[in-house]
Amino acid sequence: MKTLSQEQINEIKNSVDIVDVVSKYIPLNKTGKNYFGSCPFHEDKTPSLSVSPSRQMFNCFSCHRVGNVFQFLMEYENIPFIEAVKMVADMGGIDIKIDLKNTKKINNSDIYNIYDIGQKFYLNNINTSYGRQAKEYLYKRKINDDLIKEFEIGLAIKNSKALSNLLNKKEFKEKDLIDSGLIVKDENGFHDFFYDRIMFPLHDMNSKVIGYSGRIYTNIEAPKYINSKEHVLFKKGEFIYNYAKAKNECRMKNTVIIMEGFMDVIRAYSIGVKNVVATLGTAFTKEHANIIKRLGSNIIICFDGDKAGAKATMACSDILLEFNIIPKVVRLEEDLDPDEYILKYGKDKFLEKINNPISVMDFKLSYLKNNKDLTQTVDKAKYAKEAIEHLNKIDDEILREITLKKLSKETELDIDFLRSKIEKKEIIKVDKPKIVQTNKYDMAQLGLLFYMLRSGDVIKMFDNRTIYFPTKEYRMLAHEISYFYKNNNYIDESEFINDLDKDSLAIVSKIESLNLSDEYNNNLILDYFNAIEEKNINDECDRLTKLMNEETDLEKKAKLGQRILELVVRREKNVE
Repeated sequence: MKTLSQEQINEIKNSVDIVDVVSKYIPLNKTGKNYFGSCPFHEDKTPSLSVSPSRQMFNCFSCHRVGNVFQFLMEYENIPFIEAVKMVADMGGIDIKIDLKNTKKINNSDIYNIYDIGQKFYLNNINTSYGRQAKEYLYKRKINDDLIKEFEIGLAIKNSKALSNLLNKKEFKEKDLIDSGLIVKDENGFHDFFYDRIMFPLHDMNSKVIGYSGRIYTNIEAPKYINSKEHVLFKKGEFIYNYAKAKNECRMKNTVIIMEGFMDVIRAYSIGVKNVVATLGTAFTKEHANIIKRLGSNIIICFDGDKAGAKATMACSDILLEFNIIPKVVRLEEDLDPDEYILKYGKDKFLEKINNPISVMDFKLSYLKNNKDLTQTVDKAKYAKEAIEHLNKIDDEILREITLKKLSKETELDIDFLRSKIEKKEIIKVDKPKIVQTNKYDMAQLGLLFYMLRSGDVIKMFDNRTIYFPTKEYRMLAHEISYFYKNNNYIDESEFINDLDKDSLAIVSKIESLNLSDEYNNNLILDYFNAIEEKNINDECDRLTKLMNEETDLEKKAKLGQRILELVVRREKNVE
């Protein structure tokens, strides 16, 4: 693999504007000189991610993620540094020759390897004589060879020891085999968890297989589907089916369609609807929402058309609303799921549904009216109260007003009365928040680091004065800044942070959160120096005072007292 020099990496970084890159992933709004948006790296209910075009950096005031364009892509795409560099080079139109194979250093590599072997085994099986009956079943379900190949569908044969025998020859650790969930050990030894089933692989965000859903295809008496158990790489509450395949399509269209089952996704994909993912029928979680919001700002929920699907749609929409995402909803008739609906009514009718979703509040009103008789006062009051509770979760004033008019008409309640029940929404300000300081000494250290990251002259003043930071973590960072400047004869914060560890990056995030002007004068820097020196003197006075109080020798006690007096005089002189 070609090694890139620091100069080449800097050229690649400078070939793009971080604002342009970040805004491809999340909506940004300009406030002052910076841009703000909801942070994609935590449950962000307010716009706490700041992107600075002047410094080419991002910083979250809440979760303290900070970095340049490379680090944003590494966090967002879950990719290594060299792959982020390649992505930025492609965006900036810079041609670099990098072999990305074998660049990912993945933890739990043995379990990944177990799944890699298992996947190759299953894929081979379906293309042998063992797979004829399974393929016939898939063809009857309107899953053709192109879809089988696209979604890497395989087959676990009837022999319940076929895969376990193969994996045991590879000398994997017994614990890893069992932890993978593919192999089970009991009194009869090792055997396969999946056998005599069509295997639908589950991929992680990097397209690696981490689990399966196995379906029966014969008339045997057995559960229709068996899914992989959770393991270190596979958490159902965080797993999104088809994420890796759908992410580019979702971002291009800025729209994500959420379904429940993988067969729904495969069927939608077969008619050209590719911006679609699924939760595999598990309850929608905040972790799901945090992942899905990265794919696009327009979310359409298209769950099964039955009562359970309606209930799941309510739950899913409520979680999305917590993230300030106002979804739209598609409801399918006759209790059909998307797979069944497309097979019965065809592509055009389904596309008409997807292209004309209803508002989340129209869906909620319809759901809340179920089993209520609005001619009855009690039911009408209950309906109005529940509708208002859900309206209070909506920030969109226009949608609230439209819904209030519908609710007023349905309940015959005065719209001003209903309007009075809506909670006043607090206006969210995205001004850069000030960091909470415990005292002036902490502020002096952080302030000095702030300007050292921006000015070589301040670094020179620091080196000439030989300032000793009282806080160890700040002291180490100051020396790293100084070392960077001596080696390069310049300071570039977005380049400097490339090699910092997480603890140092957290301090940089803290520094970035200071509401300080980029402009400074020497007097301000000297004030920081004096405050830091004052802190050091105070700490030394405290230490000597403790020693003096413990000392029994009068002569030594007097010497300690004299030293304390000298330090106090020096401190007072600095104050003057």
